[in-house]
Amino acid sequence: MHHPAFFDLVPRVRLYDPLAEFLGAFDGGIVEYAYLDAVRLAGHSCPTVAGAYWLTRQALGVLYGEALPERGGVQVSFRDSRVAGVTGVVANVVALLTGVTTDTGFKGLGGRFDRRNLLAFDAAQPLDIRFTRVDSGAAVDAVAHLREVPADPRMAPLMQRCVGGEASDEEAQVFRQLWQERVRRILLEHGNDPDVFVLCPVETN
Repeated sequence: MHHPAFFDLVPRVRLYDPLAEFLGAFDGGIVEYAYLDAVRLAGHSCPTVAGAYWLTRQALGVLYGEALPERGGVQVSFRDSRVAGVTGVVANVVALLTGVTTDTGFKGLGGRFDRRNLLAFDAAQPLDIRFTRVDSGAAVDAVAHLREVPADPRMAPLMQRCVGGEASDEEAQVFRQLWQERVRRILLEHGNDPDVFVLCPVETN
């Protein structure tokens, strides 16, 4: 399976999953996810998938600092409904990395490892996503302003031709390259750009 080379350059998300340790899935419960895992989940690579992957990685970094984030140890809430825009796509990627579910996840063992009801929508909050540590209540609000990384001006007309079935093979290939080039820029050139990835720790009373 071939994929753009830059996928392998995107930093991974490394976590501790106590359920994985308990059941012997990974030594020490340490699990890593790559951007390619998010692409496999979504079935494609696009700015939305890239933004969801990177925003989650950054938010976990804010919440846990130098410590390993705990998979299953955060709650995630979305300001929008699950069917609004690309919220569902973003939520799927966030769930992959954090283990959160609504009421459909693992029910736990002996009162431990319950992954249910850690994901919510239609929340009253200022930004798109809120990540909250279950153990401490520390939280960070987050949003990705992907429009701050504009597409090549050739991409929109080429996309129209591709969607309409009018593009030549050469035009289709150029479109694909331009599309993934924007994804690459979002992840590798703007990953630490505060105008693109906004993270605001939530003040607690």
